[in-house]
Amino acid sequence: MPAQRRARRHGGPVVTCPPRTHGVWSGVSGILGWRVMTSKTTPLVTSALEQALFTRRRTDFSFTATGLIHHSDAGSQYTSFAFTEALRDSGLAGSIGSVGDALDNALMESTIGLYKSELIDRQRSWTGRAEVERETAAWVHWYNTERLHSAIGYCPPVEYETRYRETVASEAEVA
Repeated sequence: MPAQRRARRHGGPVVTCPPRTHGVWSGVSGILGWRVMTSKTTPLVTSALEQALFTRRRTDFSFTATGLIHHSDAGSQYTSFAFTEALRDSGLAGSIGSVGDALDNALMESTIGLYKSELIDRQRSWTGRAEVERETAAWVHWYNTERLHSAIGYCPPVEYETRYRETVASEAEVA
């Protein structure tokens, strides 16, 4: 494990800010979908959406996005017809925050801030998109499987979701 990841795990100085653009889909269960691209366009967020839905369905065959809400800022990539259609086709309802107000999107802003400070800003220069993608994949894996999250009882998101599923399953057996 690289020294920077060891430092993060033990509360040492950490890092990153994306040199380019990224799309992130996050929730209590961690980061479900992400992409690295050189511009903020509809394909960036659409492909992150597709990955998030695939990730969720891979771990829960009965998953349906119907009734879920996708919240974003008012960037043009999120307000495009193609992305709105992708949300609708997935069963998600779109919700766009007010311009200049990061509070209504605080979870995502916090996650992106961590990503930038813990990975991207820490690296002075990147050799290219492939390096950013590789390091982002490693950071997302760490974030989902090792990083302790105070909002969910100081455990990693994957562990929290596993406990939740076990609790729901055992309650169903009792009922």
